Amino acid sequence: MLERAGIALLLLPSPMPRLLRTCLFAAALLSGLALPALAQPRTEVIARGLASPWALAILPDGRLLVTERAGRLRLIGVDGRPQPPMAGLPPVDAGGQCGLLDLAVDPKFAENRRLYWTYAEAGEGGNGVAVARGRLEGGRLEDVRVIFRQLPKVRSSLHCGSRIVVGRDGTLYVGLGDRFTRKDDAQDAGNHLGKVVRITPEGSVPVDNPFVGQAGRAPEIWSLGHRNIQGAAAHPATGEVWMTEHGPQGGDELNVVEAGRNYGWPLLTFGRNYGIGTRIGEEGPRAGFEQPLRTWVPTSVAPSGMAFVTSERYPGWQGSLLLGTLRGESLLRLTLDGRKVVAEERLLQNLKERIRDVRQGPDGWIYIVTDGADGKVLRLRP
Repeated sequence: MLERAGIALLLLPSPMPRLLRTCLFAAALLSGLALPALAQPRTEVIARGLASPWALAILPDGRLLVTERAGRLRLIGVDGRPQPPMAGLPPVDAGGQCGLLDLAVDPKFAENRRLYWTYAEAGEGGNGVAVARGRLEGGRLEDVRVIFRQLPKVRSSLHCGSRIVVGRDGTLYVGLGDRFTRKDDAQDAGNHLGKVVRITPEGSVPVDNPFVGQAGRAPEIWSLGHRNIQGAAAHPATGEVWMTEHGPQGGDELNVVEAGRNYGWPLLTFGRNYGIGTRIGEEGPRAGFEQPLRTWVPTSVAPSGMAFVTSERYPGWQGSLLLGTLRGESLLRLTLDGRKVVAEERLLQNLKERIRDVRQGPDGWIYIVTDGADGKVLRLRP
């Protein structure tokens, strides 16, 4: 892949020494020739033939588990072939943007073999996102329990979200979409729409949740004012939970979600109404609301699964945040200085694939999941 020489070449983060880049830039200006693009990681196919995969989980022994939105959980065999769907899942209400969604491995999996997952559950009034847990035994799930149900259930197949992060204290942070219903639902602390909730592995409410004991407020809520959360990860140094959410027409956001904070949707947003491009709310800042760490405007990239890089397999990447994108069909690498995003690099655009999930495995390799009828699990090589 080639790119035209330009001033931006001198500014892009790169392992190429600056003197060498400067010389190449000057030579290109004199000759009018194209320059080689900065080094891109390569990918190798680990598995393929997945139907609309949504999430990847990596077991301590390196085995891979993938959810498919239609309601199937598959183990990837050593030959790279998806195994038959696992038995034991509760019924999944799949359709539109909803179905079987995120998957997380308990930190004590070696002892309890426990998994957590989110999915759309049908019920009175429509459907809602539920969180379940179960014990992995061979090719099936045992002792399956639903530990949380999003309320109210609504008649919608949109904005289910969702992602799970297991916090340092063992509690579960679950990002939930606003379900694309009434505009003010995400601002109403009496429901679970457009919220991050925090629960224990048993499904109870931690006593230090911010709205515990407050009349008219759901005690599971950790933060509110979210639109459609699609990515989440715990910061490896601080333990803070970082999440991304889709804006409408532009206005995708990266946030650190903190107790009791309001992230604005739909009162504060950089997004615009679909098609007509008119404002939805204010852009802020405004007292009582949080500003995002990063927004994508005027065009959405549709950020999805995310992972912090701690591995030494990728020189210069330690401390970076990787984001898959759907509309953007690329992997974003964000360089961070604390909570500040100081640089952004777009990778894997040559794949022309929607990247649904990103995980760092216990082996230090980065794995990504591509969306679609022939979904794949890819391993990233430097």
